[in-house]
Amino acid sequence: MKAIWEDTVVAESDKTIIIEGNHYFPPDSIKTEHFSPSDTQSTCHWKGTANYYHVQVGDKSNADAAWYYPEPKQAARQIKGFVAFWRGIKVNE
Repeated sequence: MKAIWEDTVVAESDKTIIIEGNHYFPPDSIKTEHFSPSDTQSTCHWKGTANYYHVQVGDKSNADAAWYYPEPKQAARQIKGFVAFWRGIKVNE
């Protein structure tokens, strides 16, 4: 699977985990040069607290376009640190 934004692959893996229709990419599969931390957080009742990244390609930035669970609840422990995408980032094979 590839996560693509602005014609650039920002993550790629054949070991994503699908939860609620989202592909979660392993932490080592993201191209870190395109990610910067965000102060945004959200809470899922069964996964826990999510942190966000801004995704950047060239001079364009997509605020809070990626999220991950640094310390998920027990039910979601398999996605600890895995990264999922939205806000126009296409995920496909």
